[in-house]
Amino acid sequence: MNFDKLYKGKLVKRYKRFLADIILEDGQEIIAHVPNSGAMTSCIEPNCDVWVSFHNIATRKLKYTLELTQIKENLICTNTNIANKIAIEAIKNNIIKELQGYKSIKPEQKYGQNSRIDILLENENEKCYVEIKSVSLKIQKDLAFPDAVTSRGTKHLNELIQMVKDGHRAVMLYIIQRTDKADFRIAKEIDPKYYDTFKEAIKQGVEVLVYQSYISHKEIYISKSINF
Repeated sequence: MNFDKLYKGKLVKRYKRFLADIILEDGQEIIAHVPNSGAMTSCIEPNCDVWVSFHNIATRKLKYTLELTQIKENLICTNTNIANKIAIEAIKNNIIKELQGYKSIKPEQKYGQNSRIDILLENENEKCYVEIKSVSLKIQKDLAFPDAVTSRGTKHLNELIQMVKDGHRAVMLYIIQRTDKADFRIAKEIDPKYYDTFKEAIKQGVEVLVYQSYISHKEIYISKSINF
């Protein structure tokens, strides 16, 4: 997918999780929306380069959205909403070979115990439930998920386990949202409960896919599978 026009700036600080003070290249000081509920560890640091999009919509209080950051030579997509969009794009374009061959692609479908699955793939006699997680954390030489304790993420794994028990296919799709080339793992040291539930999900038959994103200042898309 193509980004809307991006404006470069410097990060002053992130606060209240969803806000960031940024100084644009023209000297303008702005407050940007940060569409990321995680800790964003290893994704931001004071005075790092950032890129924001501008949306002149009357109902929006904050017109700018933080899209990308750069740490050393690596670009990082910090907008977690993008993961679902590029996943759907990749499935439609047959980039994710494990998810080819389905007749319908339905985003945000209700299922389980008051949950919504990111993508429901269907054929006449088959349903495939796909949960998507955006990966932006780097711990030493590894890319990892999650970057904070996530009871919601653990719930999603349990929902996928139940879908397998009900006779359906269930897939956990991790999308690497940074340009680092590294191995991927579950961050047990951050959320041991998520780690244990992840291991149980695999044991119960939930499939795990990990895909790398291509990221530039103009576009982002899923590029290739990563062994896990």
